[in-house]
Amino acid sequence: MDASPGYNLVYGANASGKTSLLEAIAYLGRGKSFRGAPATSLIRHGSTAFTLFGIVQREGRDSRLGVRNSREGIEVRVDGDPAGGVASLAEALPLQLIDPEIHDLVAGGPEHRRRYLDWMAFHVEHDFLLSWRRFRRALLQRNAALKAGEGLSVWTTELVKLGTRLDAMRRSVLEKAGESLARYSSDVLGTAVRFEYRSGWPAGRTLEAAMAESGERDRQLGSSQVGPHRADLSLHVDERHARRLVSRGQQKLLACAMILAATDVAQRALGRPLLLLLDDPAAELDAGSLDRLLQAVFGLGSQVIATALERRVLAFPAEPTVFHVERGRLRVV
Repeated sequence: MDASPGYNLVYGANASGKTSLLEAIAYLGRGKSFRGAPATSLIRHGSTAFTLFGIVQREGRDSRLGVRNSREGIEVRVDGDPAGGVASLAEALPLQLIDPEIHDLVAGGPEHRRRYLDWMAFHVEHDFLLSWRRFRRALLQRNAALKAGEGLSVWTTELVKLGTRLDAMRRSVLEKAGESLARYSSDVLGTAVRFEYRSGWPAGRTLEAAMAESGERDRQLGSSQVGPHRADLSLHVDERHARRLVSRGQQKLLACAMILAATDVAQRALGRPLLLLLDDPAAELDAGSLDRLLQAVFGLGSQVIATALERRVLAFPAEPTVFHVERGRLRVV
């Protein structure tokens, strides 16, 4: 697929291969399936691995991305270099995705919203990835120490230091995203939305104090009960809690607005357009809602690859490059 840097439409019947194409593209930028599919289910029957290859063009330079996944694990190369791992894919091909399950960002568990915050922080805060990795290691070590009953104080000190740093980065990026979140939520949903960050420990307490107070409970349960791994982003629509009181269609629109805001924040931080994948954006939306969503999407200036059942379902502001997919075969129209 030789995609245009502007707008691209892939259309075809259900089960023709549209979503599989987007999944392959997203895999090159994420190193995993956006549908949560394990690598073993993506390998063709009778094969032992799958390999993806793509070229990203930026500022007159080509970057070659390769991913091979098998039962032995994933192998990643960017311009032939395997050292960067999956993070190097995200740096080379930063992308966001709107798919039919996007409402999980609003209605699902807090892990969805933590990943959302961390995606922005990865692209905006220079030291975020290193801090996140060190925090995850410290968390695993402290949980092991809780079960073993020894070595706890060292890892508690480390967890407090790294957790406080991680929390500060999340707060910083959320503050930078505040205006975009408000604007896109209003444009797409047509109503006011309030975002409230919850750090993962009681408000008004330091992480050190919260962990000291949670020490006995941590020992009983064998895991750390407070910290940024328990954080969440609480969403309120017209002062109603979004997870409980808005319809599935409204949840989708709110989640889409959040994705567009994150894309806007990352594009401004990186100084370049991102790739935005839209998997059947018309699903579950009436004509007015779809029009508002598309206007917001096209206003971002991102490269867009969208799928639809029919060629004329989506109203692009300029003629897109059009592809038709049938039985897994893609052709330019």
